[in-house]
Amino acid sequence: MSLRVPLARSSPVHNAATVCLRCLRKLSQTPNRSRRPFSTIPSSRQGAVAIGKSRGSFNKDYFWANPTLRDTFGSSAGRSRRETQSSIAAIKTGSPDPLAATAHQSTPQNPTKEVLPHRRRKKARELAAEDAEGNYPIALDASSKLATLSSSLPRRSVRRVFTTYLSLSKPRLSFLVVLTATAAYSLYPVPGLLAPAATATPSLSTLTLLFLTTGTALCSSSANAFNMWMEPAHDAKMSRTRNRPLVRKLISPRGALAFAIICGTVGTGALYYGVNPTTAFLGAANIVLYAGVYTPMKRISVLNTWVGAVVGGIPPLMGWTAAAGQCAHDGTWQELLFGEGSAGGWLCAGLLFAWQFPHFNSLSWAIRDEYKHAGYRMLCWVNTAQNGRVALRYAILMFPVCIGLSYCEVTDWSFVATSSAVNGWMVWRAVQFWRENGQKGSARSLFWASVWHLPIVMVLAMAQKKGLAERVWRSLFGFPEEDEDDLYYEVEDVEEQRPDEDSVVRGNKRT
Repeated sequence: MSLRVPLARSSPVHNAATVCLRCLRKLSQTPNRSRRPFSTIPSSRQGAVAIGKSRGSFNKDYFWANPTLRDTFGSSAGRSRRETQSSIAAIKTGSPDPLAATAHQSTPQNPTKEVLPHRRRKKARELAAEDAEGNYPIALDASSKLATLSSSLPRRSVRRVFTTYLSLSKPRLSFLVVLTATAAYSLYPVPGLLAPAATATPSLSTLTLLFLTTGTALCSSSANAFNMWMEPAHDAKMSRTRNRPLVRKLISPRGALAFAIICGTVGTGALYYGVNPTTAFLGAANIVLYAGVYTPMKRISVLNTWVGAVVGGIPPLMGWTAAAGQCAHDGTWQELLFGEGSAGGWLCAGLLFAWQFPHFNSLSWAIRDEYKHAGYRMLCWVNTAQNGRVALRYAILMFPVCIGLSYCEVTDWSFVATSSAVNGWMVWRAVQFWRENGQKGSARSLFWASVWHLPIVMVLAMAQKKGLAERVWRSLFGFPEEDEDDLYYEVEDVEEQRPDEDSVVRGNKRT
């Protein structure tokens, strides 16, 4: 028995040698058979049918019929297909939670497990926390932004020169320093605040306030310019500071040094002649501490943060001494700094000193790798556990500081309740920052809490200044009317107490 498959025979070739001419003519005139089309759909409708037809029909009918292939590849392919469908459904319906669209979807081939709502919300919070840690929102350096603007302006233009020198002063930081000095100036308890008439109440000098703000701004600008002049090589290693004017060579080091010296001299002079020598000494000391101690210490020890906190606490003390100098007897530095009523100034300075630790420790945590690469010794990378403890410790310290302002009669006792609510919010965020070691978005929460904490507490202190509410009440609703008989008797008593003119004359003659 032969299993050989017979070969297909080729059809004979018809030509004039094998076929007569009459048969050949008939064969040539026979029409060709019509070809059967691959698709019976008209060509005009083929495009619409192709769009509406499912692209996965081949997979369903052929590929997924194999159970081995379906079990092996079906889970990942089905998951990706469901995620794509859920994303499209979320976009169409405007659902804020794309995970909710896939919670109840299932297919016959690969049924999915129902996800409970609280688990979807937990997963969304974890994803948001991870994204927040990867892209921590830190405000761009104002000096870098101004330097970028200055580089786009025409050369030798007045606007470019002004913008470049303004970037040396760190205007955002200088503005905050001036605000803290002004707040302490307004908190000083002026004598005679509870006088019967509002017009009889003595007020602080507006001209002194003008010299205070101008001198403080110039001293802060000088300290910041010295800081940039001393470390352009280190600023170039960090993304927040690599666009500063000295790094981009928009100004020469000699020009930056001249700007720092001029601002420091003019600012200290304005405080000396327009305010008092004690305030001028504090302004000059702030320049020395910031540029001469804090700046080089950043690459030596983590104690630089404490020195920087002292620098931040001096401006409120400057505002207090500026106000106290107008009511002092001798006006010496002993009386202004350590005399009666000076405790309020030290408490304002202590508030700014304590506030800077939760603010800076949470801020520096996000860029701890850059600080390490630039050679700055900060707690955020040297000792992360201590970084959280220090932030919590000084957040708690704000409670006794605010209570002390009411005890020293700088603010009303109602300030204890309002400030405790704000301080409690800060402490709660600091506890989370300490427990999570900066993870899970705790650093970001503490940073924004500190940003809002300081202005809220300062505004509450100024609004609840000692006796201010009573003064406003009397100015709005007047004063209590006195009985005319009582007023008459008071006048008679005063007249009876006056000495007789004749007796005075006789006494003068005897002498």
